[in-house]
Amino acid sequence: MKFSCSKTRIALTTHFMKIFTVATLVCAIVWGAMVSQSWAEDAPQSIKVLVAYHSLSGNTERMAKGVTEGARSVVGTEVVIKRVGQITAEDLFSSDALVVGSPVHWSNMSGEVKMFFDNWQFKFGIFPEFKMKNKVGAAFATGGQISNGKEITMLTILAAMLGNQMIVVSGGGAFGASATTEGNSPGIDNKELAEAKALGKRVAEIAKLVKVASSR
Repeated sequence: MKFSCSKTRIALTTHFMKIFTVATLVCAIVWGAMVSQSWAEDAPQSIKVLVAYHSLSGNTERMAKGVTEGARSVVGTEVVIKRVGQITAEDLFSSDALVVGSPVHWSNMSGEVKMFFDNWQFKFGIFPEFKMKNKVGAAFATGGQISNGKEITMLTILAAMLGNQMIVVSGGGAFGASATTEGNSPGIDNKELAEAKALGKRVAEIAKLVKVASSR
């Protein structure tokens, strides 16, 4: 009788050990799945920023490189930098954000930058689907004198983006990053380059927020 009871206890113990092992394994699987899901939700979203510019003297190009550097400082950001005449429809539509830079020509954006925006419809067929809708947009400009149209240039760039239902942001300055390139401030100084970097960084950060929000 004692031997039988002992065998019964051993059998029950073995049975409960099996149940405990299975339960532990199930808990581990569930916990692993929860951790993986949480990690996936918290993992940095990969985004693409397109920096488009026109430059004759090289000043606007240097600002464009500053914007690029700032955007790349945000984890998970891919940056494509091109002159406006080299931009393709694929460049536009695959981007999460677009930053456009122009020198000031007669107190406004240059003709090349204006043609770039005109091509959105005539060449790339943006309408009627508003294919740039909800992408983040920003602007930067360079001009010879302090008051020669840099703000107007940036505002007209932003206006073109708003007309395409983009989400426009500023950074580096009230309307974007800008630089004065003649007189007492020839070329691009460190302060102006820092503004360009700040603009690129903010664009990437906002684009990431928008992408995370739209994916939920």
